[in-house]
Amino acid sequence: MSRPLVAVIDSAALQHNFSVVRALVPQAKSFCVVKANAYGHGLDCAARAFSASDGLALIEIENAVHLREKGWKKPIVLLEGFFDPQDIQTIAQHNLELTVHCPEQIDMLARAKQDVPLVVHLKMNTGMNRLGFKPKAWRAAYDRLRAISAVRSIKFMTHFANAEIASGAHMPIAEQVQRFQQETTGLSGELNLSNSAAILLHPELKTDWVRPGIMLYGGTPGGKTAEAYGLKPAMTLKSEIIAIQQIDKGDAIGYGSIFVADRPMKIGVVACGYADGYPRRAPDGTPILVDGVRTRLVGRVSMDMMTVDLTPVPNARVGSPVTVWGEGMPIEEVANASGTVGYELMCALSLRVRVEEK
Repeated sequence: MSRPLVAVIDSAALQHNFSVVRALVPQAKSFCVVKANAYGHGLDCAARAFSASDGLALIEIENAVHLREKGWKKPIVLLEGFFDPQDIQTIAQHNLELTVHCPEQIDMLARAKQDVPLVVHLKMNTGMNRLGFKPKAWRAAYDRLRAISAVRSIKFMTHFANAEIASGAHMPIAEQVQRFQQETTGLSGELNLSNSAAILLHPELKTDWVRPGIMLYGGTPGGKTAEAYGLKPAMTLKSEIIAIQQIDKGDAIGYGSIFVADRPMKIGVVACGYADGYPRRAPDGTPILVDGVRTRLVGRVSMDMMTVDLTPVPNARVGSPVTVWGEGMPIEEVANASGTVGYELMCALSLRVRVEEK
């Protein structure tokens, strides 16, 4: 028998969440972001669920090739472009689109003897300060790309640092948009702008392409819960109670004895730990469901197990179902309690966790 820990992936929820994207930005085409194994949901599963999208976006060139070999014929864009001159041939062979964000990539393209035309997304650094050309250098990069015969067309791209922050951000979205428009106005090229936060909170933004990511998987970039946006959790991490301990007042639980009972308690041991992707830093009080009843984590998370307070669930027994996050237990709540974001929890799902597609 398998260990009773399973991540259930709901394809219908993925499809529903993409329909929310369509409803919010009907004027734009969508690159559904499937990097990091589709945020832990499985690349092939996500590709099937997003079959109605206009394209897919990811980081890993080998996974882009895999999608082509599996029959995906629509556009695929590499969000970090390429890393080595040899990648250019692979990109051309599999008809991939590529992001260009630094002079070194343009140098490699200029030296490449490439006859197959390429579609480039030229990235502007409008304030995120990770990838992209600063606005004053962006136009020169554009001119250099236009002079390369292998470049068929150029899309214009940026990434927003604080689209989910309504006011008070150091780099507000309005300022980033203004910087972007100053350099691209008058040029012919499709715009590739909005991430999940911009789609949810700034659907009026003028763009030809959007790049939904976390919202497709039933998470949010911050603020409201996914349910408030009409999104459904696509991953439910389930386990079971595998042991029960009756402890007395003054007894401690787990490594470091960080939780000491202030009364007699019934404690459940759950088959899930940090080697499965659950955050070790999750504190006492982190919410969890046992038999559909909301309760709390107590004691330090260990590699393979964690312990929960069964006081609200007096009839719990060995074998009682546990929902770690997902349906009925928003992943944002677990993430917020642990000082992180739902993205990290999804992507950190361990390879040893059994995955089932619903």
